[in-house]
Amino acid sequence: MTQHGRYQTKHAAGRWLALAFAALIGLLMAQPAAAQFSESYKFLEAIRKSDNNAIIKFLEQPGVTPINTRDKTTGETALLIVIGRRDLTFTNYLLGRGARPDLADNGGRTPLMLAVEKRFHEGAQLLIARKANPNQSNSSGETPLIRAVQMRDLEMVRLLMNNGADPARRDRLAGMSAIDYAKAGQPVAGMMEALTAKQAAPQNKAVQGPSL
Repeated sequence: MTQHGRYQTKHAAGRWLALAFAALIGLLMAQPAAAQFSESYKFLEAIRKSDNNAIIKFLEQPGVTPINTRDKTTGETALLIVIGRRDLTFTNYLLGRGARPDLADNGGRTPLMLAVEKRFHEGAQLLIARKANPNQSNSSGETPLIRAVQMRDLEMVRLLMNNGADPARRDRLAGMSAIDYAKAGQPVAGMMEALTAKQAAPQNKAVQGPSL
């Protein structure tokens, strides 16, 4: 082999080693993020399966916990999952562990909005006690109050109105407010009175729910 050939071979070997080293460094740097994603996925799966032991293990361990992690596909949080199945015990538990009531899914649906849609009054009370915003809207501009009126849920309407919901706020699709929807739909005794009455001071006292 000529001197030039030996140089090319040596140069190629050195280049290959450099690329391999760079790939190894990249892999090592990516491991913490991959591990975090894996832990977050496992946590949400434990929530979906109501695996109490696994959930407690995730949330009681020292350091950063995945309490507010979001599903990569839907944007769901653990709190949204338990609200969706009207699970009062885990709603209370997750809120107590720092679950944020303002985190919405990819459609802008907050835990409070979902509680309204599920007619989950106890869950809505817990969320409001943890400072859930009754005027936080979804991607269509609908507020929890608008949805409660659309569902003709007078009890939920009263709960939201007593905690700062704005009956004049309009959505983005139809440009209608909760009052407009109440007038347009099937009449419900007491609905207009609830929406137009002078609002009391927000009832944001802590609500004691069941524990695990």
